[in-house]
This record gives sequence, structure tokens and C-alpha cells, in this order.
Amino acid sequence: MSDRRAEHDRNRRRLRGFIRHALGYFAVMVVLVVVNFIADPADPWFVWPLVGWMAPLAIHAAYAMGLFDGL
Repeated sequence: MSDRRAEHDRNRRRLRGFIRHALGYFAVMVVLVVVNFIADPADPWFVWPLVGWMAPLAIHAAYAMGLFDGL
């Protein structure tokens, strides 16, 4: 397999991993928002996991784009 093909496969795996991570994030956040507004609409606690999980998701996005390849 050529280097170009190997790089292409690696990039596809990275992108698929990021897409799975993002879909999981959005699915969990939808559930948390619904649970929050059913259980206690006066206290928006769903914001904390939403913000807390966004940092690892952003790092995963940077990894999927190859921003850490030169390090």
C-alpha cells in the first residue's frame, strides 16, 4: 500500500471516529435537555455536561483535522 493510500485511510478512520463522537455527544445532550426540563425546568443543569464534554470534542475535532500531526 502506498504512503498516500495509508494516509487517506488514516484520515478516514479519524473522521469516522470524530463523527461517532459528535453523534454520541448530540444524542446524549438531547436526552439530558429533555430529562432536565421534565425533572426541574427551573434549574438548567444540562449546561454543565454540555460545556464539559465540548472541550474533549473540540480536541477530537482538531485531531481529526490533523492539527496534532506535527507535534
